[in-house]
Amino acid sequence: MNPTDAVEVEAVAAPPARAFPSRLLDYLELTKPRVTGMVLLTTLAGFYMGSGGRSDTTRLLQLLFGTALAAAGASALNQYVEREADGRMRRTRARPLPAGRMEPAHALLFGGLLSIASLAHLALVVDPLVSGIVALTILSYVFIYTPLKSRCATSTLIGALPGALPALVGWTAAEGRLSAGGLSLLAILFVWQMPHALAIACLYREDYERGGFALLPVLGGGNARTGWVALAYAILLVPVSLLPAVFGYAGAPYVLGAILLGVLQALVVVPLLRDGSAGAARRLLIASVAYLPALLLLLALDRRAPIP
Repeated sequence: MNPTDAVEVEAVAAPPARAFPSRLLDYLELTKPRVTGMVLLTTLAGFYMGSGGRSDTTRLLQLLFGTALAAAGASALNQYVEREADGRMRRTRARPLPAGRMEPAHALLFGGLLSIASLAHLALVVDPLVSGIVALTILSYVFIYTPLKSRCATSTLIGALPGALPALVGWTAAEGRLSAGGLSLLAILFVWQMPHALAIACLYREDYERGGFALLPVLGGGNARTGWVALAYAILLVPVSLLPAVFGYAGAPYVLGAILLGVLQALVVVPLLRDGSAGAARRLLIASVAYLPALLLLLALDRRAPIP
């Protein structure tokens, strides 16, 4: 057999068969379980706030089921689109697609079916309005944010929208309509994601550069300059976090707690803009992860019915 024959045989050779449990784990990895879990927690928080604690358990479970399908489907489609970039990054090159353990067409079909099933389920069982918001979430995440990540630094700001929409999904499912409370929670999640996402971008800047992602630390002169942007959003988050009180959904205890949490998070950003170190980025990431549940807990404890 000459070298040309060897290349031809290699090109047409089928990948080795994988055991069913391994294939199942690969499909599970496509769903990004941790991300899906965070989406469900955010949706649950929005539903609890929107219902004032008097939740319809059946409706909530139906909502969480449909939301889980949507988050899993969007994650699979995201990995399908980014499979080549993932193969260049240390953090993601072991995923099923870049590692060659799964055909791209299978991931595309899997993500598409999950997304369609989620929208149908939510429209028929929960609320067509909720299904519409979830559709906007999937479309903005997969078809706008994901392609823009390799083109412009503003993709992080655009990606904050699909990241924040699950909170509005939960609140809207509870109230059955769009309301100031749900939009307030959406605004909080939208602004909060910027320091959070920028911390991740700084922490893994070299890896994102290898992947060809045009994130702010890659294009904007490094972590220290990115720290100034993160600080601006952390400061903006303080007044934005007070919107539930402005619309009558919370009182003075929430206001004082929200201001304290916001100031503490802003202070954590300062070391990043000073030295741009990975340690500073990691501390900001931890602070942002701690900030959100603490704020939501405050709002839950001080949740009030607005004055008509």
